[in-house]
Amino acid sequence: MHENFYHNVKVYYEDTDAGGVVYYANYLKYLERARTEALAKIGLSNLQIKEKFNALIIVKSCNIEYKKSAHLEDQLSIRSFIKSVTKTSFFMNQYISKNEISIVEAQVHLVFINEKGKPVKVPDIIFDNFKPYFCDSIKL
Repeated sequence: MHENFYHNVKVYYEDTDAGGVVYYANYLKYLERARTEALAKIGLSNLQIKEKFNALIIVKSCNIEYKKSAHLEDQLSIRSFIKSVTKTSFFMNQYISKNEISIVEAQVHLVFINEKGKPVKVPDIIFDNFKPYFCDSIKL
């Protein structure tokens, strides 16, 4: 059994359209916040990765399925885990739920790059600290 990262968000007025429904692109922001908090949980930040490893983590692709809507003042829970890892990237699965009902599912392909935009090896400290959150496969 693997561990999960958890992050909670509240839907604010600014997140919604005229009908009080969360605008679809804002789910991407919620997912990004959850990934940032996942890094914090393992003791790192995007700024530290840039400064210590001369690397950035970028989104190469995102496959997202919207199942149900969230609305103004809903409390949302985001569950994230690492699906697979390669030398330079990893796939993170993320699920947004409301009252324990899944409303969004996403698989995000994240790549480590240098300042020239070229893929670089995932730093060992990140690989090691993410190990408890690996779910399916590790490709080295």
